[in-house]
Amino acid sequence: MVAKAKDELEQELVDKEAEKERYLAENAPLLQTSGMSLAELQELCRELHVKIDVVDEERYDIEAKVLHNTREIKDLNIKVLDLRGKFKRPTLRRVRVSADAILRSLLGSKHKVSMDLRANLKSVKKEDTEKEKTVEVSDWRKNVEAMSGMEGRKKMFDAAQ
Repeated sequence: MVAKAKDELEQELVDKEAEKERYLAENAPLLQTSGMSLAELQELCRELHVKIDVVDEERYDIEAKVLHNTREIKDLNIKVLDLRGKFKRPTLRRVRVSADAILRSLLGSKHKVSMDLRANLKSVKKEDTEKEKTVEVSDWRKNVEAMSGMEGRKKMFDAAQ
């Protein structure tokens, strides 16, 4: 396994060198300086120096951006680590959810599925107690008008004795 990794590493280095040579052949052709006068050579050197300055400025800008980004990444990693350590996750509590709500969340709001489990249960008659309450309320409302004024208060006083 180590021998295979070593072979792959050597192959990678050979590939990088070939890529470098290909790039240089495309972007920096060989200079033909033979047969040039001194003034032409000086002009060629000036042009090359200008190109080198432009490339150095670009390289410097890229390095500055890379350093800025690496600092930002380090700061964000530190913040993430601080946030992880600072807050404890709360214990989750059980939440009571009806069957209808579960179906709505699973099927979406478009489906109107109802699982009313209480619909099939027997109903208990509570009519007797409700009638008694309504009778008292209706009697009281009728008596309010009769009891208003001095006559009603006199009746109440007489009834109390």
